Amino acid sequence: MSEPLLKVRGLALGYDRTDAVKGIDFDVHAGGVVTLIGANGAGKTTTMRGLSGLLKPRAGSIRFGDREIARMPAHQIARLGVVQAPEGRQVFAEMSIAENLAMGAYLEKDPAAVARRRENVLSRFPRLGERLSQSAGLLSGGEQQMLAMGRALMADPKLLLLDEPSMGLAPLFVEEIFSIVADLKREGRTILLVEQNAQAALEIADYAYVLESGRIKLHGPAQEIADNPEVASAYLGM
Repeated sequence: MSEPLLKVRGLALGYDRTDAVKGIDFDVHAGGVVTLIGANGAGKTTTMRGLSGLLKPRAGSIRFGDREIARMPAHQIARLGVVQAPEGRQVFAEMSIAENLAMGAYLEKDPAAVARRRENVLSRFPRLGERLSQSAGLLSGGEQQMLAMGRALMADPKLLLLDEPSMGLAPLFVEEIFSIVADLKREGRTILLVEQNAQAALEIADYAYVLESGRIKLHGPAQEIADNPEVASAYLGM
């Protein structure tokens, strides 16, 4: 098997005196969808913050391609192609939809490339195209999630980090968001997906890691993890 695009070894992360992630290992291969599942407080979002450079590791290695990125500034990591759609959307509420999308492509200096990416995003999220001049803060939660994903895609990421994309959304929007993730998978996008909706995440992922109290408890092909009685009882309500 080829070397993973993302290779994490011994990653430890924390806040003040609290150890939130306690030396975890995982891989993400190019063109695959990997999911991290676990309960609230398991360390999922902390892991994403570490990968994107928003939180400096206490220990461990994060290799992206042939580069060690564990202690790189966030903007350099983004420049390499690791782009996050964060938990809670975090759109720029006072800015328009068009301006939010433009922010996603701020590293791209070719206007033609930016235009192509915007056209692609708007074809994927037609609701956004219908109201480009509207303030992002006036969108519903589901529409803001679409905007957050669209903004991330404007960067044309080599690795897309999706942090709780279904959190707080109505069932119809959850279904729509996961349909879009499925489309991205078919197109060959490399995705690391953090989700509390374990059932939906396991249905779409190739490989899964179960994070519990800051440690990897189980890992394996997503279908095997979904069929594991312990996982089914703890996370799938079965």
